[in-house]
Amino acid sequence: MITAILFSLLTWLGDFSQAKTEAAQQHKLIVLNFSGSDWCGPCIKLKKDVFESSEFTAFAEANLILLRADFPRLKKNQLPKEQQDKNDALAEKYNPNGEFPLTVLLNQEGKIVREWKGYQGNKEQFIAEIKAFR
Repeated sequence: MITAILFSLLTWLGDFSQAKTEAAQQHKLIVLNFSGSDWCGPCIKLKKDVFESSEFTAFAEANLILLRADFPRLKKNQLPKEQQDKNDALAEKYNPNGEFPLTVLLNQEGKIVREWKGYQGNKEQFIAEIKAFR
């Protein structure tokens, strides 16, 4: 129950400009996650096992700006065109090969500092790897 409450406090942005602005103001790194929320099994597992964990939530609140570029396939889950356009632009720049899940650590200017391809199930190691760049 606490995990669900903690996760609800995390805000995943959908706008890259807003993420960069907040990262600069708060002196934080940006975690950009490319996800297929309704079709990509490893994406769903990553969200549940890592991003919704109490360890990641506590770390992210203090240290990260979170940005998600979701690419759902089911008609009922389609994003508004404006959001889809933003996600497409992010994919063109940071995920040209269309890999899912792909998690990218960015600095305040949007420069790639680290990339993780696929499922990163060891949340402690994932957090430690991010900490190395703070």
